[in-house]
Amino acid sequence: MKNIYLYYISISAPLLFTIWLNKVDVINSKLFVALLFLYAFIYRIFVDGKRLEAKNIIQEKDLWKINHMGCTFRYFKELYLK
Repeated sequence: MKNIYLYYISISAPLLFTIWLNKVDVINSKLFVALLFLYAFIYRIFVDGKRLEAKNIIQEKDLWKINHMGCTFRYFKELYLK
């Protein structure tokens, strides 16, 4: 995923959809919090890792190593600005 616009859509769409579901009372607050945790700790790590892998910054085997606290800040410029 080298296209930055596609990356921004892929990281914002699920979050906005989850917030919308909560706002229109389709899901309850417990499910909302659970979905937020899944988004933050699984989905975002996977998407960020795939972007870094596509840009040849990390290897596929190191995909889940970026989940350490603050490790994505090391790649901030590559993820969000380039």
